[in-house]
Parts: sequence; C-alpha cells; structure tokens
Amino acid sequence: MLQNILLERKIYASEEHKMMQAMIQEFIANEVLDQVDEWEKNGMVSREIWKRAGELGLLCIDMPEAYGGGGLDFTFNALLIEEFAKKGISGPGFSLHSDIVAPYLLNYGTEAQKQKYLPLMAKGDIITAIGMTEPNCGSDLKALRTTAVDKGDHYLVNGQKTFITNGFMCDMAIVAVKTNPNTEEEGVTLLIMESSIEGFTKGIPFKKIGMKSQDTCELFFDNVKVPKENRLGDEKMGFKIMMKELARERLTVGIFAVATAEGAIESTVEYTTQRTAFNTPIAGFQNTQFKLAECSTQMQIHQTFLDRCIELLVDHKLTSESASMIKYSATDMCGNVVDQCLQLFGGYGYMWDYPIARMYADNRVARIYAGTNEIMKILIARGLFKDILK
Repeated sequence: MLQNILLERKIYASEEHKMMQAMIQEFIANEVLDQVDEWEKNGMVSREIWKRAGELGLLCIDMPEAYGGGGLDFTFNALLIEEFAKKGISGPGFSLHSDIVAPYLLNYGTEAQKQKYLPLMAKGDIITAIGMTEPNCGSDLKALRTTAVDKGDHYLVNGQKTFITNGFMCDMAIVAVKTNPNTEEEGVTLLIMESSIEGFTKGIPFKKIGMKSQDTCELFFDNVKVPKENRLGDEKMGFKIMMKELARERLTVGIFAVATAEGAIESTVEYTTQRTAFNTPIAGFQNTQFKLAECSTQMQIHQTFLDRCIELLVDHKLTSESASMIKYSATDMCGNVVDQCLQLFGGYGYMWDYPIARMYADNRVARIYAGTNEIMKILIARGLFKDILK
C-alpha cells in the first residue's frame, strides 16, 4: 500500500496528532460516510453533523481555549482537512468556518466580537460564511459593488454576493462592502452580518458539477441595518485584511488537493490490485505501475512543500507567494492525478458510486476558487519582480 513508501511526516509525528487522527477517522467512518448520499441529494449537510463536530472539538481547533477553541496549532486543522479529503468528502464546510472566518475574528475582532461568536462557532451552534465574490467581481476584490452607507450608529447595506460556501446554512457572515461609496473616503470594509437580520436573504443552493453536499448560494442585502459595533477592523482596512488572510485560505486549498491526490492513489492501488483483465490483475500491467509511480511521485513532491508551508503558517511566516505556489501547483497536480486514477478504474471510474468519480468532479473548482490559478501566477511573479519593477 501507499503507506509503505510515504515518508514519515514530521508535522503529524506527535502522540496528540495520532490520537486526533484516529478520532477523525472514526468520526468519518461512523458518522459521515453513510450520510453523504443524503447530503448530496439535499445540496447541504445536516446541522447535527456540525453540532457533533463541535462536541468532539473538531471546530476552531487552533483558536484559544479562552474563546472555546482547542488551543492547539494549525497542524491539527490541516490533519482534519486531509482526512476528509482522502475520503473524497466535499462537505461539510468546516474548514471555511474554522480556518477563514475564525482567524478573521481572532486577529481583527474586538474582544466583544470574539466573546460573542467564537465560542458558538467552536460548539457548532452557529455556522459561518464569508462574502467576498459578487456576480461581476471575483478575484478583483477592489471592484466589488455591495455598499454600506454610514447612517450614524449603523451602516445601510445593499448589494449581492455569490458562490458563498456555507451560504444557505450560515447564521453569520463576514461581508466585504464599499463604505462611503462614490466619495473620496470610499474603501473596502468588513462587516459581521447575522443572517436573521431584516433584509438579509439567501438564494437556493446552486446545482454544481461537484461539491454537491456543500451548500453554495447567493446572499442578498436589501437596506440591511448593520450596527457600527459589527464592523470588523477599521473602515477602509478590509482589502488589506483580506489580502493578509488569503494566504491561509489558499494553503487550505493546497492541503485538500494534496490529500485528495493521496486518497485517489490509495483507492486506485487497491482497485487495480483486485480488478483483473486478461486473467491478470490490472496492477500487473506496466502501464498501470508507471502511471501510479508518476502520480505518487508528484503527490509526494507536493506533500513535502506543503508540509513546509504548514510549518511556516504555524510560525506566522507564510508569504502570499508561497501560499499561491502551493495552491496553484497542488491543484493542478491533483487534477492530473485524479484524472489518471479515474482512467485506471475504467468505466467504473465514471460511476458516481465510486469515490474517484466524486474526487474528479469535486476538485475541478479548486483551480478556480480562493483566486484562480492564473491569479496565483500573477502574485508569484509580482513577488519575484517586486524589487525590480516599481
């Protein structure tokens, strides 16, 4: 099996990591896998699975214990992402909740905001989302059109967001808006918006090529009154905050991609060992062996760089350039590996009952969200030439 040739990964070497890994694997086997078909049919997971994850301490793992978190480091978050990815599970959106929304609150929220939301997030009592993308604004976040007009003690928000992960189930979202629109004081600001507030509505979950159990929808804001105390950080600081926090988001995409490739290879080794053609296991053909050798090599090369990026994040040293590198290269690699593995499954690889089919459909979007891979290359190039091209 693949484990026989994988290098020992230092980032997961502790007894605490091994205990956490065993608990996550048991959670997936006993409480997740049997529900995937139902979740895909519904276009979303159940709230019960969020509550259960909270009970097990699988949400907000690296948030301080003072705010209800696990008080551990990001390597434990990464381990959770990997275990879900290796099994080809696209929902629930735990990572966006714990690895994107929670750090925004911890790093830029007031003490009152942290005390109010983080403990509820850690328990799974509330589900969160982040609203950046708009119908006419994807990677170019400076072009967003959702507005927030200053009305003294509150902002009046109007606009629309789209492709929002956890959008339909969310109880709260951090939303990027333009404050003081069409004035010299215009700028991007972040607001904490609870979905129960008047004027905040949700579209029905999108029907997607993949990620079928992960609810993704539009959010609409029609004269929504957002109290000033719900501003996250200072006015006009939203773009800088997003640019800084996007490195972690892009790393999580890379983690999911590398782990998906590992899971695809493992399942393909097992399948080709059992499946026969011309009275010979498919694994006995040199073509099969060479294809899986190539896939495993590419996966391990990326895994080594991935582990380095995870260590850098834990040490607060991960750069935007490195995060962009692992995001674009790992997702490209994953797409190729999963495609090669599906081919080795033959016709069965095209059947939805096989995890490899889900992996094929689910991971195409990884080259698009969190910034397209083309944008990643631009960011890497800017880093290379920043001291030359002023």
